[in-house]
Amino acid sequence: MRFVDLFAGLGGFHLALAELGHECVFACEKNSSLRELYRANFGIEPHSDIRALNQRDVPPHEILCAGFPCQPFSKAGEQEGFACPDNGDLFEHVMRIAAYHKPKYLLLENVANLKKHNGGATWSSMETALRAVGYSIESAKLSPHRYGIPQIRERLFIVAARGNLAEFRWPAPDSVTETSIEAVLEKHPVDARQLSNRVSHCLDTWQQFLDAMPADVELPGCPLWTMEFGATYPYEYQTPWTARSSISRYRGSFGIRLAGTDWQRAMSLLPSHARVRQPQFPDWKIGFVRRNREFYTANRSWIDPWLPRITQFPSSLQKLEWNCRGEVRDIWQYVVQFRASGVRVKRRTTSPSLIAMTTTQVPIIAWESRYMSPRECSRLQSMDALKYLPKSDAAAYSALGNGVNVRVVKLVARALFESSGDSNSFMPRVGPTTGDGFASTRQHSTGSQRTLGLEASKL
Repeated sequence: MRFVDLFAGLGGFHLALAELGHECVFACEKNSSLRELYRANFGIEPHSDIRALNQRDVPPHEILCAGFPCQPFSKAGEQEGFACPDNGDLFEHVMRIAAYHKPKYLLLENVANLKKHNGGATWSSMETALRAVGYSIESAKLSPHRYGIPQIRERLFIVAARGNLAEFRWPAPDSVTETSIEAVLEKHPVDARQLSNRVSHCLDTWQQFLDAMPADVELPGCPLWTMEFGATYPYEYQTPWTARSSISRYRGSFGIRLAGTDWQRAMSLLPSHARVRQPQFPDWKIGFVRRNREFYTANRSWIDPWLPRITQFPSSLQKLEWNCRGEVRDIWQYVVQFRASGVRVKRRTTSPSLIAMTTTQVPIIAWESRYMSPRECSRLQSMDALKYLPKSDAAAYSALGNGVNVRVVKLVARALFESSGDSNSFMPRVGPTTGDGFASTRQHSTGSQRTLGLEASKL
């Protein structure tokens, strides 16, 4: 079947559907550098702007693919949705093309938060628009780690068909539930960026905290917010914003006295999560603050000598997300990622979710004191068949973070097509030495390989 690849990026949908035997007849991508890469990798020149695209100029096709920009709906952004001035209207352009060409299938992907955005109203309007032009719809949140890929990255997949989807079933999770990030890694790759002295110092500082913690003490079961250690500002029944007239009676971050300061100065001495202009904190935040303060009160005898060491870092690095409960307390044995929410430490079983990363948010392979390389990150997105990636590491990480996972798309697409009788799609055999870059015991029916003129794609 013929397909179009909208918001094409690095071409994740293209890789998936071409491997299943289908033909790309049109692509669209706004980023000029990614358009050049798309042409180099696939031999197709993408259109530059979907807003300026006349739907009549899109060739006839049976499948429309669109990983439309997710920032307007992401929990990590402003959640402006359709009102976002940059990307909020892009779904309308997908619908404009779908309504004109009426392709048999739609394959869409976005952030998991899309269905909850604006209390569900955003998703409801999308469903209404799709049904209005004749589509049946199914949606589900899927993550690569459930299909043998060592990355936890929950995304919303939406399939639509001009017909009944009663026979459609989402692909079953892989029977092999244990994964390892080491399966996609190279041993000390020469192109991997090494940790800066400041990053190493931050990790060493947190290791000193873990070394000082008695063996019978457990972390509070939520992210560790050290700026709450010694703080007394109100958080349960009111917030600093509503306690403005009495805020000088309290202590701010790390127990700093607020007495004798004006309102603006007092607010600057509070943790950033406490400066919001709202009458009450949400329950989850109240719980985090309470557990951190209780943890500090019970353990201040060994925390206080260490505490001044963490105050020199930015506030995001003053937080620790320890996802290795019950494991050896050695940061240098795990996968680490610096996020706005804190220093995230994970077991080697999976990578943190790839996002549209800055270079500081790239997963850290702590036992080799380095960041993951772009090529290793491409394996996490099952994109290792790509011959060309962006030349700069920053651009490569960003594009990979914005991409779709090729293997997950293939599984979803095959299930969709076969449920409607288009069973000519194939899925080659996957084994320990495939182009996935990771080992898997999952077996599929074999078929002839399509290489797209690139290095052989074995997935």
